[in-house]
Amino acid sequence: MDTIQETKRAAAEQAAAYIRDGMIVGLGTGSTAYWAIQKIGKQVKEGLSIQAVATSIESENLAKELGIPILSIAEVDSIDLTIDGADEVDNSWNLIKGGGGALLREKIIASASKELIIIVDESKQVSQLGKFPLPVEVVQFGYELSQRRLGKLGCVPQLRMSKDKPFITDNGNYIVDCHFETIVHPGELHTAINMIPGVVDNGLFIKLATKVIVGYNDGSVNELG
Repeated sequence: MDTIQETKRAAAEQAAAYIRDGMIVGLGTGSTAYWAIQKIGKQVKEGLSIQAVATSIESENLAKELGIPILSIAEVDSIDLTIDGADEVDNSWNLIKGGGGALLREKIIASASKELIIIVDESKQVSQLGKFPLPVEVVQFGYELSQRRLGKLGCVPQLRMSKDKPFITDNGNYIVDCHFETIVHPGELHTAINMIPGVVDNGLFIKLATKVIVGYNDGSVNELG
């Protein structure tokens, strides 16, 4: 296992230690959340009694393979604890998420969670968001117009592609990756983007994280506070 994966695994396992019997747990999506799901699967095999809600088909399938009991989002009113990764996290714990394409389901589950633990490797810590392109989920109808309107907010918008075709989310939508370089006022930008007709939601997660756990290349793990 390379160093980056090892730091993600260490941070994910520390986050999983907060899970208790009887909890409903949100399972994130992506390379960091993968390690949390692996750890939770081991805990379930050792007797941990939980139920889980997944943020993507990919994470749901992995959880089922590991024997983690899965609930539909329709079956829950609130989630005790969600563990997920992020593409960037700033000093105020605002996030950019959606690099894996699951931002909408991730935000729905994050907003329903009593606690959202974000796990990252140290490369994801930034003083200001924006170097990582901001994913925006848009409906297919009129996406060209939505993309042009996103560009008027000061970014270079690019339709996400997969094997020479537009990337399709689990919800049947497109993603436009918006290259801002710097995002000075993430809360205001979040609102402005979501006011554009055709936009479903964007990858800015404002004041949703309740804990951030960082894995470092030297093998250490730190909970920010």
